[in-house]
Amino acid sequence: MTLGAVSFMALATANGPADIPYGPSFYVAPTPSAVQSQMPRRVPGASVICADGSSPLPNPATGLNECPTEDDMEPGDADETLIEGRRRPGVPQGDLPDPVTQENIGAVRAPPPQAFPGDQVPVPDRWRIVETLGVVTENLLDPYNQNTLKGDRPIPLGDLPDWLPINGDDWFLVVNAISDTVVEPRSFPTPVGVQTTTEPDSLDVFGQPDSLVLAQTFITGFALIKGSTAYRPPDVEYRFTLGTQFNYVDVNERRILFVEPSRPSHRFDWFTGVQELFIDYHFRNTSRRYDFDSIRVGIQPFNADFRGFLFQDNQLGVRLFGTRDNNRFQYNLAAFMRVEKDTNSGLNDIFQTPRSDYVFHANAFRQDLPFPGLTSEFSITYNMNREAGDVEIDDNGFPVRPALLGTLRGRNYDVVYLGYNADGRIGRLNLSASAYLALGEDRNSFFTDEPADIFAYFGAAELSYDVDWMRFRLSGLYASGDGDPYDNTERGFDAIFENPIFAGADTSYWIRQVIPFAGGGRAIGVNGRNGILNSLRSSKEQGQSNFNNPGTILLGVGADFDITPGVRLSLNANHLWFEDTDTLQALRNEGSIPTSIGYDLSAAAIWRPFATQNIVFRLSGAVFEASDGFADLFANDRRSSTYYSVLLNAILTY
Repeated sequence: MTLGAVSFMALATANGPADIPYGPSFYVAPTPSAVQSQMPRRVPGASVICADGSSPLPNPATGLNECPTEDDMEPGDADETLIEGRRRPGVPQGDLPDPVTQENIGAVRAPPPQAFPGDQVPVPDRWRIVETLGVVTENLLDPYNQNTLKGDRPIPLGDLPDWLPINGDDWFLVVNAISDTVVEPRSFPTPVGVQTTTEPDSLDVFGQPDSLVLAQTFITGFALIKGSTAYRPPDVEYRFTLGTQFNYVDVNERRILFVEPSRPSHRFDWFTGVQELFIDYHFRNTSRRYDFDSIRVGIQPFNADFRGFLFQDNQLGVRLFGTRDNNRFQYNLAAFMRVEKDTNSGLNDIFQTPRSDYVFHANAFRQDLPFPGLTSEFSITYNMNREAGDVEIDDNGFPVRPALLGTLRGRNYDVVYLGYNADGRIGRLNLSASAYLALGEDRNSFFTDEPADIFAYFGAAELSYDVDWMRFRLSGLYASGDGDPYDNTERGFDAIFENPIFAGADTSYWIRQVIPFAGGGRAIGVNGRNGILNSLRSSKEQGQSNFNNPGTILLGVGADFDITPGVRLSLNANHLWFEDTDTLQALRNEGSIPTSIGYDLSAAAIWRPFATQNIVFRLSGAVFEASDGFADLFANDRRSSTYYSVLLNAILTY
């Protein structure tokens, strides 16, 4: 018998069942000897037990459950139940233990109500009460612990000027500052200038391959947010972010950095661009779990898929987005007008007229489809380009629209991308996959000067498996190429603005570096910087999409090792091919070009000294070993078939 049960039994014996309040988990019924055979009255929600701790037994004569009397006991029963520490279930116990009482010697009685003042007592707001109690001391220079400048507590509105567009409570200020430092020695096939060269003995098509890039980028951002965003979307958000970059490049040949042969082979430049400038307004909540509808207007970041294969950029637009079904369903409806980019930094230049290049996008995400743990995205993207009448020269003097390919005429095109993307896991297997079908029309193919249909496709997948602190990856990518550049169908897949996080990302040599397409077009790259597709574009930032391209095939393996919580080592090995080289043959006037490009081997070490994202150091190196297809394009580069890329990156975040 527990102490609580004994206490209630003593109460029942003294006062009878009428004095027992409702609410205990059981009710103690007295025996007939105590209350003249009175049947126990049941308390709602309680079980009936007898005073001796036994359960009532059925009486065949009355059909009711009754507690046993002393007459029902057989000789010796009482003695058998008094064995110390034990009793037989269902047998009455002769003597009850003494009631348990508790005395709190020295206890202090609670103060009476009149000891407290009746009027209101001022206390700090709930956000700053821990600081008032001395539990937390705010330090504005500390970006990690509680900080008003990082949105951890609302700003005091009394200290703000009246002209600011804010009113009401719960306004938060978020200040971001990022320093991104890049030191990048590299090598690639460097064409010799047509008119002159830096070295008298550079008589071949290609000169010295080595070059150096130094870049320092500062990103500063400010945001005013209304509402507690720990568990629900903001009511209103104003955000403004600037990016400023200082860059220096040194190569070994002229007319690589500037179109004028008289300019030197090195360049220093700087630029400040507006990377974010938007208003986010929260229309409504559609459920108790804060499913919502919101709209965002202005220059804003947007990614059309999980890995950045199609369109990942900060562009001027309007986006309606929200969630349903406890955030298991998400949607986006967006329209963008692309702004011009600065040539050397890639930052937005809002002081130039926006491009006549428009992107319309709609997608829907569904979690746990088709398997639990896997999120599926269905999307449709329409790219409408009307830049056939534009002649755009970049800041270094090179034409970028139209590209210096084929007949050199401007182009308009309409392309619709139908896409499916998946990201998540299937059991122990992690999966990320993308598939796109590009359909549309190029109004002026640069091979024929005639309209051409666009029919191209793309697929990529990465499978990975985790073993404790190790992850092993298998990557594959296929982008169709154009097998006949002179027919009326363009089959080479190209993206709008790619920034792929795939197969090693910018640790990879092929993704990080631009390979000039010397001999087939001026100021044209086989691929683009921070891009994986062999699209033959003048510029990813300022050029147009090109669906007359050789396509891309990639197979790769990789592994990530989390040596400690702050140290990660990544290894990647990729093999690349052209899907079809007919376009290259036509532009280079060659009879045949092999499809194999080469092997891309890379390694990266990431160190986070405080196990946070506030300080991150990365050192990576990549080696590219050319195969027959690459060697055929750059046969006159007789120095080496091996190229390298080293990246030292330091990111400091406040």
